[in-house]
Amino acid sequence: MENLIVTTEDKDIRIDKYISSKLENISRVAVQRMIENGDILVNGKVVRTSYKIQESDKIEITLEEPKEAHLKPEDIPLDIVYEDNDILVVNKQKGLVVHPGNGNPNGTLVNAIMAHCKDSLSGIGGEIRPGIVHRIDKDTSGLLIIAKNDKAHINLSEQIKNHEVKKTYLALVRGRIKEQEATIDMPIARDEKNRIKMAVDKNGKSAITHFKVLKKYENYTFLEVNIETGRTHQIRVHLSKIGFPLVGDSVYSNGKNSFGVQGQMLHSYRLEFKHPVTGETLKLEAKLPKYFQDVLDKLDKEG
Repeated sequence: MENLIVTTEDKDIRIDKYISSKLENISRVAVQRMIENGDILVNGKVVRTSYKIQESDKIEITLEEPKEAHLKPEDIPLDIVYEDNDILVVNKQKGLVVHPGNGNPNGTLVNAIMAHCKDSLSGIGGEIRPGIVHRIDKDTSGLLIIAKNDKAHINLSEQIKNHEVKKTYLALVRGRIKEQEATIDMPIARDEKNRIKMAVDKNGKSAITHFKVLKKYENYTFLEVNIETGRTHQIRVHLSKIGFPLVGDSVYSNGKNSFGVQGQMLHSYRLEFKHPVTGETLKLEAKLPKYFQDVLDKLDKEG
């Protein structure tokens, strides 16, 4: 834990710029990520990365315990959808954590790609997130892009920031949705009562989710979902908020289902983006995992 008290000469500076100037070896990008994760508080409260610090502000910074020394390549099977000298796109299996963190020191996707790519990975994400440009939740399956070099990482990060990467998901929700398609436009922030959760909050960051119905069942709806923004848990929060939580999601619903599925039924099905070096448009797809397809087949048989 690091504590900083803002002095008169530093007031009105953006918090991310201020902290990165005060703490060595922590980049501004890393500070922004820590703020979004709720690891940095100002006077006991979560703030935006654009917050301008004021005199006497007390800033509390929770530093993640370094795990680099224990991070090793591991022979974990990868479902590779696309690969060249600059990027790797994998179809992540459900239950696999993307990078090491509290409670998950190893056995992650990062450990797997380190074994596969050897020394060819972007270092921008830091030593515990090499090559990681974006993330999907542990129990969300599907497509994920890994950068093999810094040039690719910077370009892809800009595409994501500018909403130029089209992300399409498939989801099964509880309840029968009446509309055939709709847009959910609700800002999202970290839940003030439970910091491991996100919540719809009028003071949060803009979050826009589009969905269309692929099939309706008696008590469930199968959806195609596109997101304009990439907020943490965005699809899960939005669908739960409108009364149609993802099947199996124990965080934003009670998780109960008749299929015995644990963890949300959400699959990153399609990615469309420009290759970070050649500029070629890539359209990649990953079919539904077997457990997901089995649930849909069961619903089809039930009529």
